Amino acid sequence: MKRMFLFLATNMAILAVISIVMRIFGFDSYMYENGLNYKALAVFSILWGSIGSFISLAISKWMAKRSMGVQVIDSPSNETEMWLMDTVKRQANKAGIGMPEVGVFNSTSPNAFATGMSRNNALVAVSTGLLENMRREEVEAVLGHEISHVANGDMITMALLQGVLNAFVMFFSRVIGYAVSAAMRSDRNGGGYGIGQFLGTMIAQILLGFLAAMIINKFSRYREFHADNGGARLSSNQNMINALKALQRASSPDKLKGEFAAFGISGGQSKLRSLFATHPPLEDRIAALEANNYVLS
Repeated sequence: MKRMFLFLATNMAILAVISIVMRIFGFDSYMYENGLNYKALAVFSILWGSIGSFISLAISKWMAKRSMGVQVIDSPSNETEMWLMDTVKRQANKAGIGMPEVGVFNSTSPNAFATGMSRNNALVAVSTGLLENMRREEVEAVLGHEISHVANGDMITMALLQGVLNAFVMFFSRVIGYAVSAAMRSDRNGGGYGIGQFLGTMIAQILLGFLAAMIINKFSRYREFHADNGGARLSSNQNMINALKALQRASSPDKLKGEFAAFGISGGQSKLRSLFATHPPLEDRIAALEANNYVLS
């Protein structure tokens, strides 16, 4: 859950910075000079919404290494690291992608995630808790799950979807901000869409951003079944089931930080948070594997 939270928070922060910069330098003022220019606003929203999303994607590996403290394995220093590198290389070759960077981050909870700009420029990271508390065949299935996220192009697809949603958020937040400013404006004082328009836009952008997050998270839940399917193919169906059951047994799993939950392995969430959950319930994923009921495109 945390990975997706940080991904969305980073994306929303980028949109906010774009809005503030455009406001400070007056780049968007022409859209309001003679009433709201919807065509100009649409172009603005598509352009900057897409830029915001792809900035988030472009810095995803850097964010992972810094925020999660991922130590990339450049040269294996022990037998475990050697096995880890060999397993990822074998699975990457089988999945038809470039060899990802492989890293380890310090966490007592069994977890893992994948991120990166493309299928051939990715990072797969596992926690120390995963390596210490799960059997190797289970770890192999988890790695297969993460490699499948990369091979399926989930990262770039997520960025494209986020770019479209960003455009809608930016467009409608500015329409709402304009309407709020128009309602607040005094006819005696004439034109000018100042602080009312800006505050209305920012508040609407935050609220619409949460609605966009619900859509993104629904997509993320859907893709988890595909990644489980891929993990089963790259390891075995039973190994994937056993890995998910091992995660179920984890008593108090630490969640991955924001952006890095979307392509993580762990699930589990309360029903109250189901709309913002990045993963389906583990029992649903296990049931799908046990029934060979994979979610196909």
